[in-house]
Amino acid sequence: EVGEPFKEEKAVAKYLRFNCPTKSTNMMGHRVDYFIASKAVDCLLDSKWAKAKKGEEALFTTRESVVDYCNRLLKKQFFHRALKVMKMKPDKDTKKEKEKGKAESGKEEEKKSKKESGKDEKTKKEKEKEKKKDGEKDECKKVSTVYKRRDKPVYVWIYDPVHFKTFAMGLVLVIAVIAATLFPLWPAEMRVGVYYLSVGAGCFVASILLLAVARCILFLIIWLITGGRHHFWFLPNLTADVGFIDSFRPLYTHEYKGPKADLKKEEKAESKKQQKYDSEEKSDSEKKEEEDGKTEGTRNSGTDGSGGERHSDTDSDRREDDRSQHSSGNGNDFEMITKEELEQQTDEGDCEEEEEEDTESGPSHGKS
Repeated sequence: EVGEPFKEEKAVAKYLRFNCPTKSTNMMGHRVDYFIASKAVDCLLDSKWAKAKKGEEALFTTRESVVDYCNRLLKKQFFHRALKVMKMKPDKDTKKEKEKGKAESGKEEEKKSKKESGKDEKTKKEKEKEKKKDGEKDECKKVSTVYKRRDKPVYVWIYDPVHFKTFAMGLVLVIAVIAATLFPLWPAEMRVGVYYLSVGAGCFVASILLLAVARCILFLIIWLITGGRHHFWFLPNLTADVGFIDSFRPLYTHEYKGPKADLKKEEKAESKKQQKYDSEEKSDSEKKEEEDGKTEGTRNSGTDGSGGERHSDTDSDRREDDRSQHSSGNGNDFEMITKEELEQQTDEGDCEEEEEEDTESGPSHGKS
């Protein structure tokens, strides 16, 4: 048998109720708060009962001790265990899908009957029965997937003590009501001050109401005189869902909705269309210029190959040009190179000198 809770258990449950993070949900048509076991254990391990006092041992030393204490609170019905069920939205267009499926199946059957005219009627009936069975199975699956159950349990609060803040607010409200009923017994100065404050608050509220009516009347007068062309609002945000200061900003708004405004809109639309058309024309012209440049490049390459006057640069000339550009760009008369590049350049220079000697020796032998 479970007895009544002790003072210590009530204090622990109250601390857990107001300090453990909770979430709210609907259960059996009621709004309830629930929590997770791991967060409750962490909350109690950080409480004052987890710290040892002088001459006393701590109530909570390990997570297992906290779990045992929470099981005791569970038995004394401070909260109860529950399973969280996720409610899935059923398919709204199930009827439409069924009708579509029937129509498609009918068309397929007609096609099959045309192609397979030699088959018996018994096979068709058997196929229809199989399709009906498959449809019933699919419906059962859809109904079963409406709810999904989670294995992790949650704990719903039954113990709901009154918080100190709510108690204080209720006490202040009761005192204010009693003080209002005892208004004739107040001192004369306090009564005069409250009277002027109430008159000032009433005048402020009345002025806002009068402004709201006056701005509507002003809008109607201007709208009728101008034939609906001018829309003028004084304090447009006065009745809007904004802050106190923002309700008085801006001071007014004005819109012109006449034929000129329509012409301006049409001109803007035409200008946008022209800009798009011009951009498309530019893109087409750029494409043509690129194609012309390519054709000219091919022609120049053909003429260069036929004339035989231009020759490709050697590797040494290209390197010299690169060095000169590098030095002129950096403002220096030298550049840093590695040992491997230097050896390659010397080897190439020796090979070029040998080729020149061979060319010079060739015609001399011819003369001899």
